[in-house]
Amino acid sequence: MATELLAPLDLAFWHLESDAHPMHLGALAVFARATGTGPERILDLLGTRAAAIPRLRMCVRDVLLPVGGKAWAVDKDFDVHRHVERVVVDDGDFMAQATRLAGELMERPLGRGLPPWRMYLIGGAAGGPFAVLVKLHHALADGMRAVAIGAGIFDEIAAVTSARTTVRGRAARPPRSWLPDPREMAGMALGRIGEVGRALGVGASVVRAGRLDLRGTTAFTAPSSGTRRLATADLDAEDLRRIRRAEGGTANDILLAVVAGALRRWMAERGEPLPAADPRALVPVSRRGPGGTATGNRLSAYLLGLPVTAADPRERLREVRSAMDRNKAAGPLKGAGAVAVLADQLPPLAHRFGAPLAANAARVLFDVLVTSVPLPRSALTLGGCPLTALYPMAPLARGQSLAVALSAYGGRVHVGLVADGKALPDLDRLAAAVEEEFTELYALITGTHRAPVS
Repeated sequence: MATELLAPLDLAFWHLESDAHPMHLGALAVFARATGTGPERILDLLGTRAAAIPRLRMCVRDVLLPVGGKAWAVDKDFDVHRHVERVVVDDGDFMAQATRLAGELMERPLGRGLPPWRMYLIGGAAGGPFAVLVKLHHALADGMRAVAIGAGIFDEIAAVTSARTTVRGRAARPPRSWLPDPREMAGMALGRIGEVGRALGVGASVVRAGRLDLRGTTAFTAPSSGTRRLATADLDAEDLRRIRRAEGGTANDILLAVVAGALRRWMAERGEPLPAADPRALVPVSRRGPGGTATGNRLSAYLLGLPVTAADPRERLREVRSAMDRNKAAGPLKGAGAVAVLADQLPPLAHRFGAPLAANAARVLFDVLVTSVPLPRSALTLGGCPLTALYPMAPLARGQSLAVALSAYGGRVHVGLVADGKALPDLDRLAAAVEEEFTELYALITGTHRAPVS
């Protein structure tokens, strides 16, 4: 893979990170162990397949030009054993131990001198389930790109990739110069004028979306501690489809309404008063075109007030649908979410020196991140062991206490909640509230009562 400059948004994520605020996303994949498949075999497969993914051999290097820029370059001393590790857990409740351990591992920043990713094989009792925790720096990929990269460890994807491998003797394309051809200068100058105008418009939208009144719940306003806690929830995908058929809108609208209801339920259990204004959610939107192969991040986002002050679940869903319809009509260049688009318009030096300011600005713009990550629909295995669940994990910005990520796979919607460990020590209770809220909404709409999925 040729050397390439970090895209502006990737550079922003790289500079936003600090030791106490790692900017990596991740996923906890849970497998049922196949007969005769031991941990050594799985660990070997992880290492072999990860080493075969070109993107995972890239690390970030300084460049002379553009000033303040950085580039992806192949790590000449790449050793996959630095990135793949086995962690043994005691017998007992495997999922409880795996999620606790995943939270602790997500606290650790990724080393900057190496390709910014890690995989951990989390093993329980012999013959029992196991999990793979994957961590990727947000500069390396957005959610959709992370899925494409991480999918290379699965049997089905690895087999297809191997079959498409090209002849090794083919000469590699030389990296493109970082200095433009003089004939391109005029066109670039005109393009930059257009970009400046676009940046001003986007920037004005972001400023208008900012808030001076930051009153909210205790958990949302708690200072960041740098600790991480993970909790999971599981929803029935067919029940989700039945709600959608009855109420209309999108599956994402329903899930956002469920998150709002869960937050309301959780606040009541904590004895906290409802906030004077609904908390804001940042809902990422991919700008990656169909079949797009661009690396790095291609993101914007919508801004949504989560209607926790509405008492009726159906009313919460109606409010979410109306707000998301307005967001889609306005487009992804409006509101706080457009800050990601604005990052694409800024020069590298602005990211280098503006990162400390931007890192503290997230609290002004939104309270919680809620994102959906698409997964392949086909069944996946690792060494013949079937994937039973995959819980995505979104990064926490400085000043943020909670991020919620959702993925559908195998007839379930898997919810991964990442929180600041000290701000939200009762995150398990919030995860349970997600399941309870979904069950209540389903019963209200269909008249069918079911126990929450455990």
